[in-house]
Amino acid sequence: MTLGRQLALTVGLVLSLVPSAGAQERGLAEVGLDDHLRDRGPGVATSMFGTYVRKGEWLFYPFFEYYRDSDLEYSPTEFGVSGNQDYRARYRAREALFFVSYGLSEDLAVEFEVATISATFDKSGEDTSAVPRRLEEQGLGDIEGQVRWRWQREADRKPELFSYTEVVVPHHRDRPLIGTPGWEIKVGTGVTRGFGWGTLTARAAVEYDTSSTSEFDLGEYAVEYLKRLSPKWRAYIGVEGNTDEVELITEAQWHLSPHVFVRLNSGVGLTSKATDWAPEVGIVFALPTARTPGRP
Repeated sequence: MTLGRQLALTVGLVLSLVPSAGAQERGLAEVGLDDHLRDRGPGVATSMFGTYVRKGEWLFYPFFEYYRDSDLEYSPTEFGVSGNQDYRARYRAREALFFVSYGLSEDLAVEFEVATISATFDKSGEDTSAVPRRLEEQGLGDIEGQVRWRWQREADRKPELFSYTEVVVPHHRDRPLIGTPGWEIKVGTGVTRGFGWGTLTARAAVEYDTSSTSEFDLGEYAVEYLKRLSPKWRAYIGVEGNTDEVELITEAQWHLSPHVFVRLNSGVGLTSKATDWAPEVGIVFALPTARTPGRP
């Protein structure tokens, strides 16, 4: 399947979920929130697209992600052999992940994520170095945590402002496909503004990587759009990048109940260095405590 067809199918899925204008109006009226919060609610933004956690609430999210890339950029030095020339490889991976977040207060949240991964790498036919023709690795994937802080709430003439810090723990330094060779620390900030036609978010981060020669780099940056289509459905679309790796991300969220919803996500690479296709599916469980107000 070509990237153009993947993109068309993904966008078509999201558009097919849009109810009639009358249904949208009835759904928004039932929510009972201020206009600027109707798409997202009053919670703190997590690192999961279009997903927010409220004070005293736990979010548990088991999910699965698949990666397909036919032109993964690499150099032999990344595999511990001589050769600085860049090549393009075939890469496939399957990843099972578990994400948890907790709302410490109305403006502060923490989160943690751990993964297991199975990856396959087929080197370029032009690569004559000592890199094996095929590599397969499986085991522990990324281990990371974040602190999320909303330091200005949205008001009539003020957008929401938030910041976050992410730490990725090094492990399996000798396994280039699945390991993390050094500590990775990201510090970012973002702005969110709700409108009658949807909610926009822009964010950017800087990254410190102890295994990188440059150490400090521009981290992830993104422009995102979230829209509540009805009480049961939300749609998300965003463009996210990391240096010259840029992808288009679309997502449909199906809310089965106030505390359970399904996320159907797909990422499509917009630049050659980005992963060609990365679909994701999982179920979010929002577990309130006694002091958590009801979810919209």
